[in-house]
Amino acid sequence: MEKFVIDGGEALSGTVAPAGNKNAALPILAASVLTEAEIVVSNVPRIRDVDAMLEILDDLGVSITWRSENEVALCAADVHSQAVDRALSERIRASFLLAGPLLARFGRAVMPPPGGDVIGRRRLDPHLDAFLALGAAVHANADIVIEAPTGLIAGDVFMDEPSVMATENALMAAALTPGATVIGNAACEPHVQDLARMLVKMGADIQGIGSNVLTVNGAASLRGCEHRIAPDHIEIGSFMALAGVTGGEMRIQDTIPGDLRMIRLVFERLGLRTELEGDDVIVPGGQRLIAGADVGDYKCKIQDGPWPAFPADLTSIAVALATQAEGSVLVHEWMFENRMIFTDKLIVMGADIVLCDPHRAIVTGPRRLRGERLESPDIRAGMAMLIAALGADGRSEIGNIRQIDRGYERIDERLRELGAQIERIATQPVHA
Repeated sequence: MEKFVIDGGEALSGTVAPAGNKNAALPILAASVLTEAEIVVSNVPRIRDVDAMLEILDDLGVSITWRSENEVALCAADVHSQAVDRALSERIRASFLLAGPLLARFGRAVMPPPGGDVIGRRRLDPHLDAFLALGAAVHANADIVIEAPTGLIAGDVFMDEPSVMATENALMAAALTPGATVIGNAACEPHVQDLARMLVKMGADIQGIGSNVLTVNGAASLRGCEHRIAPDHIEIGSFMALAGVTGGEMRIQDTIPGDLRMIRLVFERLGLRTELEGDDVIVPGGQRLIAGADVGDYKCKIQDGPWPAFPADLTSIAVALATQAEGSVLVHEWMFENRMIFTDKLIVMGADIVLCDPHRAIVTGPRRLRGERLESPDIRAGMAMLIAALGADGRSEIGNIRQIDRGYERIDERLRELGAQIERIATQPVHA
């Protein structure tokens, strides 16, 4: 076990380059199973979740070769199993992304229940409904067995919710199914778009990328390709909030500005002004954060939702930023019923937060935070706590940092380059 020891209260400033999008990397790596040809993926974040996905692929028989620090070559010509290992599956939720590729290429996928963050119920039904719509049979017992022995059949898929991973599974399955498949009420987050762009390089014809209706003209076989993963807009938002909380001036390089429109808008409601210089985001230093009331002097409200709404993965980060904004803010996280529970950690640090129910919190600021001993419950809450600790007076210790490592590459090293006083120390678990 490891922990972070942070001495906070310093303005963090400098230039940072975002890592590749974690939530794009996982389905893109899974998509290597769709072809016998080699897939070369660059800008791969070196994080625990990527390591876990690669271990699953290796166990299935995929050849994996790292060509450089962030570039990996995969070849699934010798896949020998259609059953995902249970112990490996329990490490990440994204293990279920292999259902679509295995089913489409081999006609069978045996999937144990996936693991991942405990932030609320995360249904598998949209995945299974998509496979059923493509002609598969589903048997759900201890393992979920999905079969299409004579192959999948192109058809109409309609999501009962715009699930990101279910859309990705449907996309991958349809890409290797000849004919036209229409996916309605599809998720359209940047990472879904990135996967779709790679599938096009592999030979699928996908129309409607970036919208909630995707038309996939699948192929009988797919080819290899080279693909660079797009920058992670969630990590970019995290660094923007970090600059706001600590008062530093920061340049975030090589972003995709269109992916940041809602993030910048919501953070501006909390008083954090940002500027664009080409593809770089500039966060001016020393800003006084003032939460803007809605017209009629109503309380400022931040609410997440399916893309292009504010990303659910940034609600925890927004709460940390709101603790330093003058005024009162209602943060409504309606997608996951357990994500807001972590606010008790910030309250211990001195934040003024009222948790109204599992989905809503009222944050009143600014409050000077103090260092405390904490435990990270999930990836995004862990990053929110880290941001709070870096802006707090005194020393903080954050345990269970493997959760943060699942989503943020070498975060302690990169923070030190910005002036942070942070050390990674081997230790026993910290109990908050």
